[in-house]
Amino acid sequence: MKVYGNILETIGNTPLVRINKLTSGISATVLAKVETTNPGNSVKDRMALKMIEDAEKAGIIKPGATIIEGTSGNTGMGLALACIIKGYKLVCVLNDKQSKEKMDILRAVGSEVVVCPTAVEPSDPRSYYSVSRRLAAETPNSWYVNQYDNLSNREAHYESTGPEIWDQTDGKITHFVVGVGTGGTISGVGKYLKEKNPNIKIWGIDTYGSVFKKYKETGIFDENEIYPYITEGIGEDILPANVDFDVIDAFEKVTDKDAAVYTRKLAREEGIFVGNSAGAAIKGILQLQDQLTADDVVVVLFHDHGSRYVGKIFNDDWMRERGFLEEEYKTAGELVAKNADSPLVTVFAEELVSHAIAKMRKFSISQIPVLKDNTFVGSIDDSHVYQLLVEDPSLRDSPISSIMGAPFPVVNHSAHLDDLCKLINKDTPAVLVELPQGGHHIVTRYDIISAMS
Repeated sequence: MKVYGNILETIGNTPLVRINKLTSGISATVLAKVETTNPGNSVKDRMALKMIEDAEKAGIIKPGATIIEGTSGNTGMGLALACIIKGYKLVCVLNDKQSKEKMDILRAVGSEVVVCPTAVEPSDPRSYYSVSRRLAAETPNSWYVNQYDNLSNREAHYESTGPEIWDQTDGKITHFVVGVGTGGTISGVGKYLKEKNPNIKIWGIDTYGSVFKKYKETGIFDENEIYPYITEGIGEDILPANVDFDVIDAFEKVTDKDAAVYTRKLAREEGIFVGNSAGAAIKGILQLQDQLTADDVVVVLFHDHGSRYVGKIFNDDWMRERGFLEEEYKTAGELVAKNADSPLVTVFAEELVSHAIAKMRKFSISQIPVLKDNTFVGSIDDSHVYQLLVEDPSLRDSPISSIMGAPFPVVNHSAHLDDLCKLINKDTPAVLVELPQGGHHIVTRYDIISAMS
């Protein structure tokens, strides 16, 4: 019988799949190393098992130990599987930008999950680096994995992922592309491939808010490069020991939006349901396509499974809130449809200015149409109100009719977006759209900018 002794024996030997539609404009052959077929659904299974087994051999881990690690979720899953089979307890420390799915999955396999804030310095005692170290120091018979500086991380990929890619491509690979976080995958695979053929290019995909690209190009660790970003699993605000900059030929930055959009494209156009860093990696190749030729064989590694991003990247509302959803609006009606369930906020001409200010604050809006006898007779704009109140604060207790501006233009729901653009200017911050079912909705300058971005 062809039977594995336990789930850990199924790690590795993941498939290489051709990318077709998304790279149709590229002359090179682009192949994806799809790591989701590992039992923990990510490439991190490889290094998680290697780090534990190396620590066991070194006598660092004792029976009944507690394993502690700061993780974006995937390493935690790999560690969890190893801990289940080997009889260890696991504590995973995550930052709060990681998806809820990742946290729920870790809990489902028996891990304790500790959540830390994202937007703090690595040295801050609240950071997931600091909390991981503190928990390891406080917990008897524990071991802090430290995937960032534990060189068993990159050694795992030197021993397994690199040789697999070389064999699967019959040594024809010319470029290896992957998102860089801890640096283990790119450094281990890159070292192996360059030993086989020094001409192979190793490209790392970075994100805006991370230090890698500038450090590679200048040798400068620039703290001004660091700011919060959304893409999970790649980029860092530290320089992990696992990142071998000598192996990496170049970094390419990809925006949060492009990473998210191309992650969805991979699912819908290639049928490959993978995570956020995969979208960043494929977009990085598209950005670098001018450096590729028809003879090139590019292997891009896809880290993890899309099921860990269902509440984020694959959720339309989440994408829309961040301006990531690629929606093409042609008419005023299409533009306001997404707010169809939200009633139009209005004020009456007889109300006080203070009432209008309260509504602006309550609903977080900047413009309000003014009604009298069920007819639009004027408008209120926050910048205009601010200017008047600075000059005369007592106007707060005046009727709105005494300070209101001209009513917003009203357009039919079928009006083209170009028509709205002509109406909205520095003097007219919004228009009202007449809805086919009755009633009106407002389109502001911000709505137009969002639709055009």
